[in-house]
Amino acid sequence: MAEKQAHLNGAYYGPSVPPAPANYRSHRRSSGCGCGCCLLKLLLKIIITLVIIIGLAVLIFWLIFRPNEVKFHVTDVSLNEFKMDGNNTLHYDLAVNITVRNPNRRIGVHYDRIEARAYYEDQRFDTQTLPSFYQGHKNTSFLNPVFKGEHLVFLGADETAEFNEERTSNIYSIDVKLYLRIRFKVGSVRTGRFRPKVSCDLKVPLSAANATFSTTKCDWDF
Repeated sequence: MAEKQAHLNGAYYGPSVPPAPANYRSHRRSSGCGCGCCLLKLLLKIIITLVIIIGLAVLIFWLIFRPNEVKFHVTDVSLNEFKMDGNNTLHYDLAVNITVRNPNRRIGVHYDRIEARAYYEDQRFDTQTLPSFYQGHKNTSFLNPVFKGEHLVFLGADETAEFNEERTSNIYSIDVKLYLRIRFKVGSVRTGRFRPKVSCDLKVPLSAANATFSTTKCDWDF
């Protein structure tokens, strides 16, 4: 039939050309996207696996060692002098007794650096560096910073009014803060260094006053 049609028209157009495959380009594009998607999925799987492994390690560590917070308490203070002169100079003589309790059975603590700072109305008036030490398991240690001397302290109107009220009551709001550099020891393994801060907000009676000091718990700040 095709030969007869070509002969009748007087021209021969050749055999019919098959259509090009419609999905050729789309197939190549999808294969390139598939490679990128595979790499992304592999990366996500690696990250998820690492997170699971680290989580399990932390859980196992906690189940085995049951770490508890080291506790700091100010058990006693001695304030022999705390007065301001007309030149905004604070004269002070303060001794503080601090107990440090490590309740852990398998975790020791290296105190590589201990810096004790004393503040009044958020102004630091003295700093003492205490000896470093290692605290073993289920152990109680003692820190005894002594702050004595004089320092310029500039108080505003509100702070001056509060100081005058505390001078009348002979009980002063003094903050003692410990800036630490510590490492934990688990068996023979030592961790890296941490730099936490321990804050003790105290109500300190003058030694000459007829008042007693209440043991005060200090707060950690990592």
